[in-house]
Amino acid sequence: MAALVDFVLHFDKHLAFVFQAYGTLTYVFLVAVIFAETGLVLTPFLPGDSLLFSVGAFAAQGALDITILFVTLTVAAILGDTVNYWLGYHIGLRVFTGNRFFKKEYLERTEQFYARHGKKTIILARFMPIIRTFAPFVAGIGKMQYRTFLIYNVTGGVVWIGLFIFAGYFFGELPVVQENFSLFILGIIGLSIVPALWGVIRSYFTKNDILK
Repeated sequence: MAALVDFVLHFDKHLAFVFQAYGTLTYVFLVAVIFAETGLVLTPFLPGDSLLFSVGAFAAQGALDITILFVTLTVAAILGDTVNYWLGYHIGLRVFTGNRFFKKEYLERTEQFYARHGKKTIILARFMPIIRTFAPFVAGIGKMQYRTFLIYNVTGGVVWIGLFIFAGYFFGELPVVQENFSLFILGIIGLSIVPALWGVIRSYFTKNDILK
């Protein structure tokens, strides 16, 4: 866990090392991370928002091409959600049966989010760790019409990747950001988990008749 935290907080430094060692294969590495984070319910812990911001900041230095990043990572995010949808559609809840690696509370939390926000959860979940990974899976379990899912999937993927990539690209090079990069990444992570945390708190108080 400590290694993962260090990886996320200092991703700019790790990315520089990866780029020096592997060059353009860095794009493949980034695509794989985004695809796994969005497409596999086994890996919801992978960095998402913070990684995209860091990548955008790194691209601003000229090492990576921002257009290639935007296109390839958007495709990875859309394909990831698509694979996740079909896994939920064909496998469904069986994946949780007797499997200690899948936390059912994540699934239940996502279902509660769907109950409040409906189909637009596919877009909103893009900005929420954990729920981002489980939202397409739950859509598949619920047999949401694929054409409808695809529209929300593409919209959410484009907005999510574009927002964080270009935020890093245009603001990541500012001196105040460079000097406090770890704090900015922590802030992004914190803002990302606030909605999910509020959902858990609200659910707890509702169950105990406090917010009813």
